[in-house]
Amino acid sequence: MFLPAGSKDEMGSSLNNRFSVMEKFRNVTTLRGYKPISTPVIEYASTFTNEFIDMKLQDMMKWFNGEGEIEVLRPDWTTAIARALSSQEKKPQKWTYQGSVFKRNMPGVEYHQIGVEIIHYPELMGESECLLMAQAFLKEIGVGACVIELGHTEIYESLVEELQLSKFEAERLRQAMHDKKKDEVYQIALSHSNKEKAYELASLVDAFGPIEIIDEYEEKWKGRENVLGTLQHIKKLAKILMESGSGEILVDLGRVKNLPYYSGLMFRGFLQSSGAVCFSGGRYDRLYEQFGESISAVGVALDVEVLAAQVIETDLFERICIIANEESLAYAENVRHSFQNCIVDVQSESVNVKGYNRVYEIKKLNGKFEVIER
Repeated sequence: MFLPAGSKDEMGSSLNNRFSVMEKFRNVTTLRGYKPISTPVIEYASTFTNEFIDMKLQDMMKWFNGEGEIEVLRPDWTTAIARALSSQEKKPQKWTYQGSVFKRNMPGVEYHQIGVEIIHYPELMGESECLLMAQAFLKEIGVGACVIELGHTEIYESLVEELQLSKFEAERLRQAMHDKKKDEVYQIALSHSNKEKAYELASLVDAFGPIEIIDEYEEKWKGRENVLGTLQHIKKLAKILMESGSGEILVDLGRVKNLPYYSGLMFRGFLQSSGAVCFSGGRYDRLYEQFGESISAVGVALDVEVLAAQVIETDLFERICIIANEESLAYAENVRHSFQNCIVDVQSESVNVKGYNRVYEIKKLNGKFEVIER
């Protein structure tokens, strides 16, 4: 049978690598004090399409239930977990999750994610824990240090706030900044301000590079106290990461948020080998406002497919083959238990034994079964 567009079968080493990544992630997060959490794969669409989240219904896998309400396959872990935790006791909490999200607007339909959500923690402590945990995990699976990019919603939004844009124009400008279209950013800003402000905003497209770039912008924005505080926050976090042995750190002062609920620091991790994004996340305090709560919250999600592709499968166990027939199957099962911490495969005489470390055959001699090594 054919599969719907975006769906795929998995087998063999790719599946083993994915399971290995997820199991090692569970071990790393458990040892760092996280507790597991899981949410239903089916949710109400309104959980994700309300004004606080503003995800697009057309991008979701959806249907009408018997009561006429729209249900969807989970498109986002962070929102689902926030719903689950909104009534929890207000104390520092660290949660870890593993599972799929489903989106139509991506090359595939089902995406495997692992990640953590941290709530009721001081800002810098929660943010650094997300990134330090991610780095520790990448080292555990053999990927090593990655390039970390830091950004902050406050920088772009504080400059745009002065323009008094309509909702349509604000989205158009945000998309232009996201796509790094400097000329378009300048023209949109110029139609709502003077040349000086338009140039300042357009210059954010180029405000990308090593952590030292912050010094340049601290001088440039010395009259903007709110932005200066944001730059200091980024520098403090970068210092913690560098002192903890993290790899290269970059900043993108023109980074814009993809979802409305991001409300502070944002970060991404890039593999040094390929440049692929292996994790992303940030602060999302505003997400809990839909539940009538004001909560400090930050999280990071890691792309399992990207990471699994970096794993080199190794044979950790010796492979043993036992040749048996219908008469000796029960005896072969007992023989299997004599090989500890080995992969033991019981096969028929017709099997190709290539690929096994040792091969044994069960023969019946003088009315008794005996195991003979080939």
